[in-house]
Order: sequence, then structure tokens, then C-alpha cells
Amino acid sequence: MGLTDWARVLVAALVGLGMLVIVPLGLDLLPGAWPAGRRWVWFAGAVPGAVSLWLPRGPLAAGLAVPYLLVALVLAARAWPRLRTAFAAPTKAAGAAAAPAAAAAVTALVTPSIAAGALVAERVGYRLFGFRLDVLALTEAHFHYAGFAAALVAGLVGAYGGGTRGGPAAALAVPAGTGLVLAGFFVGDWLELAGAAVLTAGMWIAAAITLRTVRPGQSDPVVRALLAVAAVVLAATMVLALDWALGHVVRVPYLPLSWMVATHGLANALGFGLCSVLAWRRMGRRPGARPDGA
Repeated sequence: MGLTDWARVLVAALVGLGMLVIVPLGLDLLPGAWPAGRRWVWFAGAVPGAVSLWLPRGPLAAGLAVPYLLVALVLAARAWPRLRTAFAAPTKAAGAAAAPAAAAAVTALVTPSIAAGALVAERVGYRLFGFRLDVLALTEAHFHYAGFAAALVAGLVGAYGGGTRGGPAAALAVPAGTGLVLAGFFVGDWLELAGAAVLTAGMWIAAAITLRTVRPGQSDPVVRALLAVAAVVLAATMVLALDWALGHVVRVPYLPLSWMVATHGLANALGFGLCSVLAWRRMGRRPGARPDGA
């Protein structure tokens, strides 16, 4: 069963939030991810892309989505210097230490372009790779939150305070899980389940580190509250994601697609994605509390 009309409206709102708020706020937490003083270029692509979400499918909507694809591809291209830096480490040990942070950062920089490609195809009404249009719409949301936001936060958590126990595992598991989920779209439900399991493990580790290490080190009550909400919401919503993937492989009950959007999708976007980027940005503005870059 596909999405209901109200769920499509909710998906469009969440995708727009990702394009106009989550990604631009999150880019400030990745030093050098976007040229200084060129934020307007991102919005020059994101604003028409967001407008396209509310228009009927067709050439006009697709045309407005194209600028977002272009700026997302520019962002993806900026992942290369981070990979090059990690591989060019002076020693093998230094390269291994930099690999988790690089993997998380690269995933955060690349995944909006996957969402943008799905956006252009869905807005013109083209079933890219044979996927239903509702699946493409969900892909737009998935790679802004389970892609960009999840990888960004996992990298920040892993690098916090110069490194945390379990942090590198989270920073590697989130990109690996995201990649497996993407591959599962093409290969089959069993691989998507494996990806959901790896992604869930990575996000649970990140949530645990947030509650046990990052949050206690903050004196700002607003930051502490935002981090607590993000971690608790994440722990709960990933159960739904795991159940959804499992239900497509074995006989276990799982929520209908529209209700997954209203629960897992909405809570992840607001409770995890938005609260996380707001908390880490607020931490970065306080003297002596700047979070380590992913």
C-alpha cells in the first residue's frame, strides 16, 4: 500500500525542512563543508527545490528541483578533500584514527545528492530505476535524515572531546548502514534489513554516548534538554525502522507506510534531526565548548 494523501503532505514538509533547515544548519558543524560567505548559493538551489514539493508533478516542478540537485552535487564534490586527507595521513595509525570521522563526514556530504536525484525524478513523475513515486518521495526524506543528519551526528559524537569509547564504531556503522540500506533497494529486503540493523546499532551507540558522555559535560540547560530529547527519540524511532525492515523479511507485524511517516519519520526529523543540530550549534557558540568537527 502506498502513501495516503495526508502522509504525502507530511513527507513534503519534512523534506522541505531537511533542505532549508537541517542541511544548512548542519553544514556549519562540518568545517570547510561549504564556502564561507556563500550560504546564499545553497538557498538559491534549496528554495526552488522546496517550492517544487508543493506543485503538481510535471516539467515545472522538475525544473524547480534541478537547482537543488546542482547545489547538492557541489556539496558531494566537497567530500573528496576529506577522503584525500584521511588517506594521506602520515602514518597508518593516523589514517585509521581519521577514517571513522572521514566516513561520517563524506556520508553527510554525499547523501543530499541522492535525495536530490530522487526529487527531480519524482517531481517529473519518472519512476527512477523502476521505483514507485511514493518510494522516491520517501527516499528524499530518508537521505536527509538517516543520511545527512545521522552521519553528521555520529561523526560529531564520535569526535567529541578528542574521541569517545564506541564513538568510532558509531561513526563507521552509520555510513555502512546507510550504504547497505541503499543497496537493499536494488538487491532485496534481506540486505535492507542488514543495513537497518547496522544503522540502528550505530545510532544506538551514538545515543548512548550522547546521554553518558556528551550531555553530562554541558552546563547549558537548553543544550542538555535538546541532547536528551534527540537521544531518547532516536533510541525509540530506530526500533520502528528495524521492525519495518524485519517485517518485510519474516512474519512480524509492522506499521503501515503512512503511519511510519507519522511516527518514525516525524519524530526522527524533529526530535532527532532538528534537536541535534540545534544542540551542537549552541554548543559550538559557547567559549571552550566547541564540538570537534567530524
